Amino acid sequence: MTEKHYTLIGPDGQNVLSAVPGTLGGNRRRKIYGRLDCRSAIGSLPTGYAKHRVFFADEATAIAAGYRPCGTCMQAEYATWVEDAMRSGRL
Repeated sequence: MTEKHYTLIGPDGQNVLSAVPGTLGGNRRRKIYGRLDCRSAIGSLPTGYAKHRVFFADEATAIAAGYRPCGTCMQAEYATWVEDAMRSGRL
């Protein structure tokens, strides 16, 4: 029997093969991550979003790879990100 592998993004932003699927999805071009069932991401699939879709094992990995939380499906995390970005002068 062949073991299934999934391509995820690692903390260094490089592709990593994993035996388990990612728990979060993201957009490589926009550097945003969120839940796999996010209505914003799902609604964007017909417009070419799928070719930029990436997957992460967890939130810490997405953050380490330079992605920010989605403002639609991760509102609390996004609010914290905005607050931290404003405090550090990035916004």
